Amino acid sequence: MEPIQSLHPSCGTFTLENFVQQGPRKLNPNPYLERQAARESNARSYPRRIPLALQQAHGIYVRDTQGQLFMDCLAGAGTLALGHNHPVAIAAMRQTLDAGLPLHTLDLTTPVKDRFVEELFAALPEGFARQARIQFCGPTGADGIEAALKLARTATGRKPILSFSGGYHGMTHGALSLMGNLGPKLAMGAAMSEVQFLPYPYDYRCPFGLGGEAGIDAGLHYIEQLLSDPESGVLPPAAVVLEVVQGEGGVIPAPVRWLQGLRQLTRKHGVTLIIDEVQTGLGRTGSLFAFEQANIEPDILVLSKALGGGLPLSVLIYREELDTWKPGAHAGTFRGNQMAMAAGAATLRHILSENLPAHAALMGDRLMTQLRQLQRDYPCLGDVRGRGLMVGVEVVGAANGSRVPPADAALAKAIQQQCLKLGIILELGGRHGAVVRFLPPLLILPAEIDVLVERFQQALDHALAGTRGQGLHIV
Repeated sequence: MEPIQSLHPSCGTFTLENFVQQGPRKLNPNPYLERQAARESNARSYPRRIPLALQQAHGIYVRDTQGQLFMDCLAGAGTLALGHNHPVAIAAMRQTLDAGLPLHTLDLTTPVKDRFVEELFAALPEGFARQARIQFCGPTGADGIEAALKLARTATGRKPILSFSGGYHGMTHGALSLMGNLGPKLAMGAAMSEVQFLPYPYDYRCPFGLGGEAGIDAGLHYIEQLLSDPESGVLPPAAVVLEVVQGEGGVIPAPVRWLQGLRQLTRKHGVTLIIDEVQTGLGRTGSLFAFEQANIEPDILVLSKALGGGLPLSVLIYREELDTWKPGAHAGTFRGNQMAMAAGAATLRHILSENLPAHAALMGDRLMTQLRQLQRDYPCLGDVRGRGLMVGVEVVGAANGSRVPPADAALAKAIQQQCLKLGIILELGGRHGAVVRFLPPLLILPAEIDVLVERFQQALDHALAGTRGQGLHIV
């Protein structure tokens, strides 16, 4: 293989050439994993599906404690926009440390914080930024969602919240109440009261059995009736909470026309539109913010994950007229993470200067095009969808006369495990865990996309042939 020119600077053996040269990875018993299983909570999740102990990382690659190299297409659930240990983010962290700046300031301001806010507002759509305020939250997207709910209820004087089937907004009390997935909620019973769920425009499995333009029309009509019908049984809501592309729900992009229609309805009925861009923000979907592709603006925007350049950070940005809550209405000890603000500002500058949203759009098109070519020969790949470098493949079984084939969670899990043996780290999501999700760093290169799809096809062949646990031959 010829050397490649990389957007992410090479570092030692963390290269595509070295990745390709390795044989099948062995998922052997590991003392780190054994101690983790013995000491950590039963609630741990990723190590059950991705049993790795990681030791080093650079760019899109990670190395485990056994010296095996993996291509990381999970990237901290979308957090690592520039991949692992990017020089831009590392330099910003080192500069902050060397300058002797305070690392922890609650919500007191600093030059680092001031610059972060200025650069973030400059990156927002001009009309939205001109009349916006920012609230720093505890360092998770879930805390940002909790703050957004408080703000919307305070500003409107209403309590009901509208959420969507398939939605995911975090695991805290209020955020969990907005979740479509019933699994994490069953043990809790009813969580936050007065949450009403709406059908999301899931074209492949249209909740109205229509799909296409007819499905969009039906969805908007349903919401219009719910908001305007005095017999709907739903009190006027404070807010509707939305992911422009559902992530954990199975990488489901909302159609542009549906988003525009929803924005019109929320304005008409005085409902606060909260857009959750925790996973989609900062270039992942092919634009800096996913809502920009529909030419709409939120009332409240929630950002986290990539915002901190790999470190924990979460903010709300919202219309100034909503700023009616009192001092201390939402607080958090770790909302003053100066290292995250420095790394986040540097990451944002790099994303913009290198036009990485456009690169993500091109690489996402390349990935989906190749996956759809595979789809022609593999009926089990029921749907390939996404935006930018947020891509999902829904794995299905035989249709058996049904309009849409049923999800095949067992096959999806087998594909994921075979991918891991071939050096590809992927996660599952969606209904029944049957959607294979691709969330690589935005810096992934064309040659890496090609190898990724080659390995995915090999994993698919092995999974279909029932060769789990047997030796693998890498082409």
